[in-house]
Amino acid sequence: MAEHRFGVAVIGAGNIAAAHIAAVTGLPQGRLVGVAGRTPEKPRALAEKHGVRAYASVAEAVADPEVEVVAVCTPSGAHLEPAMAAVAAGKHVIVEKPLEITTERARRLIRAAEDAGVALATVFMSRFADANAYVKQAIDAGRLGTLLQGNAYVPWYRTQAYYDSGAWRGTKALDGGGALMNQAIHQVDLLLWLMGPVSEVSAYAATLAHERIEVEDTLVASLRFENGALGQISAATSLWPGRPKALEVYGSEGLAVVHDDVLVDWRTRAGGDAERERVLAAHGGQATGGSSDPMAISFENHRRQYADLFAALAAGRRPAIDGHEGFRSVELIEAVYRSAAGGRPVAVGG
Repeated sequence: MAEHRFGVAVIGAGNIAAAHIAAVTGLPQGRLVGVAGRTPEKPRALAEKHGVRAYASVAEAVADPEVEVVAVCTPSGAHLEPAMAAVAAGKHVIVEKPLEITTERARRLIRAAEDAGVALATVFMSRFADANAYVKQAIDAGRLGTLLQGNAYVPWYRTQAYYDSGAWRGTKALDGGGALMNQAIHQVDLLLWLMGPVSEVSAYAATLAHERIEVEDTLVASLRFENGALGQISAATSLWPGRPKALEVYGSEGLAVVHDDVLVDWRTRAGGDAERERVLAAHGGQATGGSSDPMAISFENHRRQYADLFAALAAGRRPAIDGHEGFRSVELIEAVYRSAAGGRPVAVGG
């Protein structure tokens, strides 16, 4: 019997839609059915390129009986409405990060999907990178000992032209925030995944290198995790010419350092140099880019996340990164922004 192919409609025809289309068309379990967007030109061009339907509206896309999964690739603050339309039509939904730009909107979507009995996934494809998955397995096995500190750095650069290229870019209503919400959220998700929940944050944010934007281009935050560990986040689009994103995890028995989803340092007291060389040889690789060019990022991990989604739907299980997992980073970022705005430490979720 031939394997089932899940029909997918992509809502949104901007840059990130290309990653979703490449992922779906690169898997035998997926089939691109059509594309919809706010204006007809871009969706029509994408549809013609891939030989699929160009929908006149979101309503038309979610009503298509061939569509089983709706991929929401609209601006961040416009995820809820098309996702809710898909849920109401009984479709499964995968939403590009962030799930939404506030916890209130994210909760509404999670509740609606659960009430409708459909799957809801959030795109955090970095979890599917080999290096990050290896570090997660090692932490869960206790190989790094007691977690002491976790740091996430995104010292990126975006030109003024990048922000000027779309009216929604750099707006609170549709971007939801700046360097932290838009660019660094993948690192925030990884930090939470590896280190566990954060109990308290203290942050500073500023707009230092760009004009005509409502959001921060430079942010630093200190974290206290629920397990007692400490940490920090540094997120920027102001730091020319841009450096690789980095993740550092320090435990009582070892450390892991990942740059651009590639393991660049690994040490454990028990393993010594031989283990370090073996692990680095096995889990290094091709960097995924993005420090100065948002389109330099590999689509391979999107493909892996879609493979997990299709496998979950076939097996009747939750996708690995469901709505609740997507909620965690929005909740933390919301607390960071409250701290920066109020000039005081803030309890996460409080």
